[in-house]
Amino acid sequence: MTAFAAVYALHLLAALIWVGGMFFAWMILRPAAMTSLEAPARLTLWTEVFRRFFHWVWVAVLVLPITGFGLLHLRFSGFETAPRYVHIMIGLYLAMLALFIRVQVLQLPRLRQAVQAQDWPAGGEALGRIRRLVGFNLLLGLALVAIAAARPMF
Repeated sequence: MTAFAAVYALHLLAALIWVGGMFFAWMILRPAAMTSLEAPARLTLWTEVFRRFFHWVWVAVLVLPITGFGLLHLRFSGFETAPRYVHIMIGLYLAMLALFIRVQVLQLPRLRQAVQAQDWPAGGEALGRIRRLVGFNLLLGLALVAIAAARPMF
């Protein structure tokens, strides 16, 4: 395996974990929880899901720029010679990172506090805000994957 292939594989795995996790949560877990669980159980479930999933998102958040810059230098020898789609992908990553940090720092503590206080209406509001941010982040992630697929790095 070449250095490029190893770095590319790590990059793809990190993106798959982050975007795939959001897709699963939005398209599968959320509808199932809505139809199967009452608010207390649903909100408690989501606090645990976010706790576990966000550990992996932090890994992806760190691996993606490291491997991305590695690929940038291995394939294009730097920013100056990189095509526009690479710059767009970097911008989308930064937007996704900002949304993730917003959820992690601002919204998730509100959800946890509401669940701990058993304030289910406030928890529902916090979860709704998280849902919208994650939905938008999922759209950005899918767009990024589409751009990457349309412009392979090889």
